[in-house]
Amino acid sequence: MSGVEKALAAFRDVHGYDPEGVFSAPGRVNLIGEHTDHNEGHVLPFAIDRRTYVAVARRDDDRVTVCSDDPDTEPAELAVGKLVTASGWSAYPLGTVWALGVDGGWDLVVHGEVPLGAGLSSSAALESAVALAVDELTGAGLGRVALAEAGRRAENEVVGAPVGIMDQAASLLCREGSALLLDCRSMTTEDVALGFETAGLAVLVIDSRVRHDLADGGYADRRAACVAAAEALGVPALRDATLPAVENLPEGAPRKRARHVVTEEARVHETVALVRAGRPREVGAVLAASHASLRDDYEVSVPEVDAIVDAAVGEGALGARIMGGGFGGSVIALVPTDAVDAVGRACAALSPRPTVREVSPAAGARRER
Repeated sequence: MSGVEKALAAFRDVHGYDPEGVFSAPGRVNLIGEHTDHNEGHVLPFAIDRRTYVAVARRDDDRVTVCSDDPDTEPAELAVGKLVTASGWSAYPLGTVWALGVDGGWDLVVHGEVPLGAGLSSSAALESAVALAVDELTGAGLGRVALAEAGRRAENEVVGAPVGIMDQAASLLCREGSALLLDCRSMTTEDVALGFETAGLAVLVIDSRVRHDLADGGYADRRAACVAAAEALGVPALRDATLPAVENLPEGAPRKRARHVVTEEARVHETVALVRAGRPREVGAVLAASHASLRDDYEVSVPEVDAIVDAAVGEGALGARIMGGGFGGSVIALVPTDAVDAVGRACAALSPRPTVREVSPAAGARRER
């Protein structure tokens, strides 16, 4: 069965009738621009061909129910006014409904195909599918940027993860075949055709199987260090800082975190320039520089991830780096198509055994039925 059919079947099993609609949204990989989003900088993500499906129907009371066909998840039910108190996995969909500020109850049944905890933004896929469903079925017409803001607010204020808006924006706004150049301050976007397939390149996402939780202290500590660095430099956000100014900061975490953000911001623009100039193979070196910065300055890599990067490059990848929040998750690697099998075998031989997936740029959130 397709993902749509599985979501429909799950809804019928739970509620005994058909939903009003089925909506889906994709996970994402971020080609370049890691931890620049919450510093009001630029990012370059693309949606992937792994999606989360939500079957949805309105209720005639003020209750919102959510369940999943994943047996490891517990169903939840809350009154609309209590959604901000949601916890566990259900905080993502329930928090999104709360953030949208709509009246009335909902039945939500989820079928997810975005791997959990692997740096592919399964949470944003879920939030984006729910947000689009509620927006379309109520006729609110909020617009996709507003829906992305609702997903971020759910994570910030209900889940307790101080994430930026990149993941939700990518899940809602990306177009098939392109990455999304997103200015996280102005929320302006540009589609960027990558040209990887024409150049004989593939993108591999290699799940380290080392899990992380962005609501824990590591991510928040780094974000706080970025805020401290911006304050010390007298700029609104680190996107406005210069590298010479950063290097004049005292030794310590704020200086290192700021150095990563400022150099990563430059790498975003370098990558866009390279692919637009028809030189996508050179993006590999940019990915390698990004990983070194994330490992040494932002300090969010772990030994298992570093081993994957080394194995991928050793077997022919043009470049590879950790992506997502860090502390585990996945590696993105830019690989010539004739080296895909060798890179996959080398990475799969590591321990714990990583999962290797080839991905391509896909469309953002949509109504399926």
